[in-house]
Amino acid sequence: MTHSHVEVRAGAYADSVTLLQVSRTVQQAPGVEAAQVAMATPLNLDLLAQMGFALPDTTTNDLVVAVRVGSAEALDGALAAVDEALAATGRRTSGTAEVAPPRTTATALRHGGGLALVSVPGASALVEAMDALDAGQDVMVFSDNVPVEHELALKTVAAERDLLVMGPDCGTAVVGGVGLGFANTCSPGPVGIVAASGTGCQQLMCLLEHAGVGVSTALGVGGRDLSADVGGRSTMEALRRLDADPDVELVVVVSKPPADEVAATVRESAHRLGTPVELALLGRGQPDLTAAAERVLAALGRDVPGWPVWGKAGAATGDLRGDLLRGLFVGGTLCDEAMLLATDALGPVRSNIPLSPDLALGPDLLADGHLMVDFGDDALTAGRAHPMIDPTLRLEHLDRVARDPRTGVVLMDVVLGHGAEPDPAALLAPAIESACRAVPVVVSCVGTELDPQGLDRQAQALADAGAEVHLSNARATRRALEILGGAR
Repeated sequence: MTHSHVEVRAGAYADSVTLLQVSRTVQQAPGVEAAQVAMATPLNLDLLAQMGFALPDTTTNDLVVAVRVGSAEALDGALAAVDEALAATGRRTSGTAEVAPPRTTATALRHGGGLALVSVPGASALVEAMDALDAGQDVMVFSDNVPVEHELALKTVAAERDLLVMGPDCGTAVVGGVGLGFANTCSPGPVGIVAASGTGCQQLMCLLEHAGVGVSTALGVGGRDLSADVGGRSTMEALRRLDADPDVELVVVVSKPPADEVAATVRESAHRLGTPVELALLGRGQPDLTAAAERVLAALGRDVPGWPVWGKAGAATGDLRGDLLRGLFVGGTLCDEAMLLATDALGPVRSNIPLSPDLALGPDLLADGHLMVDFGDDALTAGRAHPMIDPTLRLEHLDRVARDPRTGVVLMDVVLGHGAEPDPAALLAPAIESACRAVPVVVSCVGTELDPQGLDRQAQALADAGAEVHLSNARATRRALEILGGAR
């Protein structure tokens, strides 16, 4: 018999990234059917209500623990899993007293440090980030769903003070040799990256790591920084800093498709720097990220290696059931890159992050034609974990598109590194094995052997399930197009 339990822990604070990881851990405990551990913000309370939990009165300073278990016996284990997961997130003890992390940006700033990390609901990020700027500190805004006018206000103030705002929605960075957010483990080296793209940065880092070239610094600036609204404010500051860094021999600027006028400004600024700059700005007629990595290697006088492939797509091209390409991504830039390549080969591709507004998907994320979905888009992460942490929504859609007789090939990405699922293949491999009974599956696996998940171990597990796995997202996309084209 199903049992639901909700408790409120008054005044117990943890940041949203921590609680996403805690919720994911508890969901995997024996007998747990559903679990959510979150601060009692209006958005989180609405999500809990949608999950069917009856909620008591709360304030935004309360922590809500909600679990649904299959039996009364499983409840004690589930609550113990909550406590254990919270204890493992970095709370420390001094003697017998527990010392919690600072509850506010202002409190944390009193302890010093040169960079503040803000990870709160998007609507609240402005106040916390502005506190950091007022204290003379750079700030990394991990939060998504931050209004663009808030981003512009922060970056305007930062530019006046020679400070750097990384983000909003800055998912990846390497500062002082330390990876922040969703970061891969790479060797230090001569390359510095300015990234208006989290997974684009990760793809470049992992390709360069495979080629034996390390990355010293990666400054994420947020996916909207090169938009017409924001105008590249953080990109300009990041370029200035990397140009002044004696350890950086070459800078790469990577971005989702930028506004044309902002891209032109970045090009002009890059030409004025003393450090060579390679641009990896995705767009129609522009090189893909793998080609950009190869240009970096050539500029450094390094050989281009063979990009690794594990397994081979199982279905013979002549036996494809349908003729449509369906892409299911956790990385927005990887989705953009695949759409650009697929559009050149197949024509229009519908998406929730479309290349043109007329190709937007509806809320059901389905279409009669070719489609690609970014499950990490703000609209799909409001109130729920990023798909790099919680794959549930994407796995549901994998099952749906695999059963659709119009689907010819499924294209996916898997992104490894700190902050991501500890073992993505554990849930994805069985789902791929099931899907491969009907359609071929091609996967790009972005990671390194130094990552906690282990690139080869993850890629081989997905290949053993029937997928063809590539380190290069562009190569994976071209292979999916080749399979689809061969059938046609």
